[in-house]
Amino acid sequence: METSAHKQQQQPSATKIRNLPWVEKYRPQTLNDLISHQDILSTIQKFISEDRLPHLLLYGPPGTGKTSTILACAKQLYKDKEFGSMVLELNASDDRGIDIVRGPILSFASTRTIFKKGFKLVILDEADAMTQDAQNALRRVIEKFTENTRFCLICNYLSKIIPALQSRCTRFRFGPLTPELMVPRLEHVAEEEKVDVSEDGMKALVTLSSGDMRRALNILQSTTMAFGKVTEETVYTCTGHPLKSDIANILDWMLNQDFTTAYRNITELKTLKGLALHDILTEIHLFVHRVDFPSSVRIHLLTKMADIEYRLSVSTNEKIQLSSLIAAFQVTRDLIVSEA
Repeated sequence: METSAHKQQQQPSATKIRNLPWVEKYRPQTLNDLISHQDILSTIQKFISEDRLPHLLLYGPPGTGKTSTILACAKQLYKDKEFGSMVLELNASDDRGIDIVRGPILSFASTRTIFKKGFKLVILDEADAMTQDAQNALRRVIEKFTENTRFCLICNYLSKIIPALQSRCTRFRFGPLTPELMVPRLEHVAEEEKVDVSEDGMKALVTLSSGDMRRALNILQSTTMAFGKVTEETVYTCTGHPLKSDIANILDWMLNQDFTTAYRNITELKTLKGLALHDILTEIHLFVHRVDFPSSVRIHLLTKMADIEYRLSVSTNEKIQLSSLIAAFQVTRDLIVSEA
C-alpha cells in the first residue's frame, strides 16, 4: 500500500518536470552550467569566494543569461531552506512604483538576519521598467543598507537606468550568444528530448534567434511539437519567417516583372504563407548589402527601405508600404539601366 502511495507521489513531480517549457526545464542551476560570458562568470565567482560581492547591474539583450546568472549565484550563496528569507526577487510584472521601494524592498533590506551572518540579496529584474521616482528612491535605500543587503539590477537598456544608480553598481554587459556556444547547448536539449534536428534546421534556429538562447529553445520546442522533425523549412514555417527561396522569388519579381505582376505575386505569396512585410524587408535588406549595386543606387534603395521600415513601425497600411517597396526596386532597376 505504502509503495503505491509513494509511486503516486513521485508521478506528479515527474509529470511536472516533463510538462515544463524547455526554457525552464533546461535553465542552468549553477554557475558551472552557464555556457556564455566566462570572463563575467569568473569575476562574479571570485567576488563570491572572497565574500566581497558588490551591487551588480547586469544588462544586455534578452535571452543572454542575465537572470540565470544571478539565480545561480543566489543558489550558491544560500541553501534551499534559507533562500526564501535571504532573497527577494521582483520582476517588472510586479508593481514597481515608488511605494514598492518604500514598502517591501525597504522593509526586507532593513531587517537584519539573526541566525545567519552575511548579506541578503535583492534581485530587481527588468529594472529599466521602474519609474524615475522609484529609481531615485532606490538610490537612498541602496546606500543606507549596503552593510547587510546587496542589490542586483537586471535590464535590457542601460540608458533607462539613472546615472546615480549606475555609479553605485558594478556593471556587466551580457552580449548576444555566438553560434559556437549555442549549437552544443541546443544539441544537448535535442538529445535529451530525442528530437531529430537536421544540420540546416540547426543553422536556421541559430540564425532566427540572433544570439537569444531563450528564443532558440522556444522555436525548437514549438517546431518539434508542430512538425516532429526540425529542418530549415519547418523552423521557418513555424515562426512565419520567409524562406530564402521565397525572398529570391520576391526579389526576382520586383526586379524583373512589371509593377502589377510583382504586386499580385507578392501579395499572393504573403497570403499563402502568412508572411509579414517587416520580415520580408529585413531579409531583403541583407540581400541589398550582399549584391554589387552601384553605390549611388544602393544608397537610394537603402534610404527608401529605411523609410518603409519606419512607417511600418507606426502601424501604416501594409499594402501601401508593399507598393512603395516594389516602386523603390523598380526605380532602382531603371537607375541601373540608365547608368549602364
